[in-house]
Amino acid sequence: MLKTVLIDSSAVARGLLNTVLTDGGYDVCGQTHTSALGLALLVKHHPHFVCIAREQVEDGSNVVQTIRAQYPKTLIFMVSGGIDAASLQAAHAMGVSGFIVKPFMADTVLKTVRNTVIAMVRKQQALAAAAQGNS
Repeated sequence: MLKTVLIDSSAVARGLLNTVLTDGGYDVCGQTHTSALGLALLVKHHPHFVCIAREQVEDGSNVVQTIRAQYPKTLIFMVSGGIDAASLQAAHAMGVSGFIVKPFMADTVLKTVRNTVIAMVRKQQALAAAAQGNS
């Protein structure tokens, strides 16, 4: 079972996303309202992925860069009510793996997480195969 941490200042959004992910078979091992507390939860739980609200990403705390540096294999999903092209590019450049759009549609959220996880596994498998081929 894949573990996740939720970071969103909205308790309602955290609760809804928690329900969607838990019902989808994921282990929501922690949730909080600030990026600083979110980083502490990452240290404690070492989740496979993190769902973090856009305002937490853009609050100046460099939380995405910190997660990327300390947990390079952890997937990061940015949660937002809407994402424009410029924000999408900036988030990808920071290291965001995928996007979850509010209001949450359970099937869409679960498909987004599943497809991103599968793509990352395939990428890692291809890198491992290439590394074996070079040795």
